[in-house]
Amino acid sequence: MTVSTFGDRLGEAFAARGQLCVGIDPHSWLLAGWGLADSAAGAESFGRSVVAAAAGRAGIVKPQVAFFERFGSAGFVALERVLADARAAGLLVIGDVKRGDLGTSVEAYADAWLTPGSPLEVDAITVTPFMGVGSLQRPIEIALQHGKGLFLLAATSNPEAAGVQQAVVAGGPHAGLTVARAVLEDVARLNADAVTVTTPTFGSLGVVLGATLDLAEFGIDVAAAPKNCLTPVLAPGFGHQGGNIMDLVSIYGEYAGGVIVSESRSVLSQGSDRLAAAIERRVSEVGAVRG
Repeated sequence: MTVSTFGDRLGEAFAARGQLCVGIDPHSWLLAGWGLADSAAGAESFGRSVVAAAAGRAGIVKPQVAFFERFGSAGFVALERVLADARAAGLLVIGDVKRGDLGTSVEAYADAWLTPGSPLEVDAITVTPFMGVGSLQRPIEIALQHGKGLFLLAATSNPEAAGVQQAVVAGGPHAGLTVARAVLEDVARLNADAVTVTTPTFGSLGVVLGATLDLAEFGIDVAAAPKNCLTPVLAPGFGHQGGNIMDLVSIYGEYAGGVIVSESRSVLSQGSDRLAAAIERRVSEVGAVRG
């Protein structure tokens, strides 16, 4: 049986519901604002409500697992139930786990999040490549085998990251490129190697590029995106963090068509009663920018 790729499902989600991704981030202050306890039960109720509001309106959700992990085993049970709801609703789920490790350890992370039938199964996860993109070889293989996706951190919005991500690679095939550009180049190559069709398509491997950045400062030329296999971009920073959706094309250039517009607090802070309307409105606003 042929397994659909994550890139194919991303394209279908874009076509059906647009490029908005709704975050599921049960901060303690958001739980309080929703009248929920700062507990695993509160996080579960919050997460399942977000899924219900997103279903049929947005195509993608992104739970930040740290806000569930803080409640220990009960938090993971809550997260499993949220993920089950999202799968049942037909939503594309990106697990914001930011895992990165070596050898069998990073393989085990991939098994946990990307194996079909796992209680934590999602469509894609975020990973950190700063021990070398090669350290993620097994997660990449597992993701492609099961029709899943990965988003490698490349240029992130936190100011502490710039010193590392703007640093220039000293040797090897990426000598002279910034670290961020080297990650992007590796992802583009891996996507191109995995593509078996000649028509333009989305790759299953993407990058995280913050919406509040001048990407040129990270050595990234947004006018030079690959044409045959589009690199998906997970773009945090719109909304609450200050990124303006009207600047989508000017920020991301030729990558704009593959940008997943990730918003959390800007919609979640509307409260449970107004969340569905806020998501619907934001989907429309993002769609209007792309035409």
